[in-house]
Amino acid sequence: MNDEDLGYLPAIETAAMIRAKQISPVEVMAALLRRIEALEPKINAMATYDGDLAMAGARAAEAAVMSGGPLGRLHGLPVTIKDLVQTKDFNTEAGSFIQKGFRAAGDAPVVTRLKEAGAIVVGKTTTSEFGWSGVSRSPLTGITNNPWKQGYNAGASSAGAGAASAAGYGALHQGSDGAGSVRMPSHFCGIFGLKPTFGRVPYAPVPVGDFTSHIGPMTRTVADSALMMEVMSGPHPADHTTLEAWPAPYLARLGEGVARPRVAFSPDLGHARVDPEVAALVKAAAERFGDALGVTVEQVTPAWGKLGPELGRGFWSAHMSRMVGRLPEWESQMDPGLVACIRDGSDMAVSSYLGLKERKHAYISAISQFFTKWDFLITPTVSVAAFPAKLLMPEHWPSHAWDWMQWAEFSYPFNMSWNPAATVPCGFTSAGLPVGMQIVGRRFDDLGVLQASAAFEQAMPWAGKRPAMDW
Repeated sequence: MNDEDLGYLPAIETAAMIRAKQISPVEVMAALLRRIEALEPKINAMATYDGDLAMAGARAAEAAVMSGGPLGRLHGLPVTIKDLVQTKDFNTEAGSFIQKGFRAAGDAPVVTRLKEAGAIVVGKTTTSEFGWSGVSRSPLTGITNNPWKQGYNAGASSAGAGAASAAGYGALHQGSDGAGSVRMPSHFCGIFGLKPTFGRVPYAPVPVGDFTSHIGPMTRTVADSALMMEVMSGPHPADHTTLEAWPAPYLARLGEGVARPRVAFSPDLGHARVDPEVAALVKAAAERFGDALGVTVEQVTPAWGKLGPELGRGFWSAHMSRMVGRLPEWESQMDPGLVACIRDGSDMAVSSYLGLKERKHAYISAISQFFTKWDFLITPTVSVAAFPAKLLMPEHWPSHAWDWMQWAEFSYPFNMSWNPAATVPCGFTSAGLPVGMQIVGRRFDDLGVLQASAAFEQAMPWAGKRPAMDW
């Protein structure tokens, strides 16, 4: 098996081969590091990585296999961690000169759980500055290129994880999602991504952002995400928002399917602009989704949809404004869009913020009521396919100093409402760029979203498609 095939091999298959001694963790890691070395100059998905540390972990994993000792579910598998999540073996710089050189005293809970299951952390993936935007660039690390087209957006703050997955840097990549940053890069890069129910996966230190940030898996197959979810999920004392329940057996139950679900489809949530080619691909995929589940998909216009933009923009700038005190020292080295966002939010009065909170609670209640009638809601994941990463908005969209959300209206509602939401690849534009379809489920029904995604994956397989990267 060559380096490329090993880089794209699903985690479930790799783990089984390691256990059967058909392949060595050292062989897997060496192939992956060669691939990263060869591709990183043009992809730039890794904020940092350490080949020596990774190989030491692989050698220890091989010794455990040969000695017949107990093996974790991810034994010997490489994994990447997003550079917003704290790690003790790597700096956590968040794409910003402000945090350059910062090294945490310990690993975040999700990193500890991945390691305890036998995974080997290769390094940290790139992020927009403090995760603020939907574009794959930061002042510290530069542009992360979409593997499907050089210079194009790999999408949002988990862009490095999305690009790494699409480029075949192993099977398992950790992302986080405060307004779409698992789903948006997955859409742009043609992979699967899941934002689970809020509290399902611990996130510590708990982020500022009114409880909207989620940690989730980014993989090329639904099964690999199901496996990763089982490892990462469950209550943790460092995160007071985590759910009491431990994860369901997602992987074992993945093939059960969903019995006669009620499925709604909204092409625009009643207000969002969507590029025609994206809209057509998602509409066709929604019909295919209904066929896969054996149900009729009903088009709807949720009354709550048009209330989202004011909330999304208001909270985003308000929460970013916590950094206003950094501007006098750091503004010249920061992303100009982030600076504009901070300045907008810094003018918000406490009474205005509390008014937003009041409207947000009503908005969430309306979404919850919607899901008493429907099991799943299908939407586009993002309104556009990838565009040049040097831009904040596609050239054919209205310009704004910071408001990238105008082309990403479908994700942040479910950060606020805490519903699980996945994106599944559903086709390519005429320019050969991936497009994703979002599947939103009832709160706590992460299993149902994974099962529905697996059914669509079986009907419309995507994992075999690889970018040429011949630029």
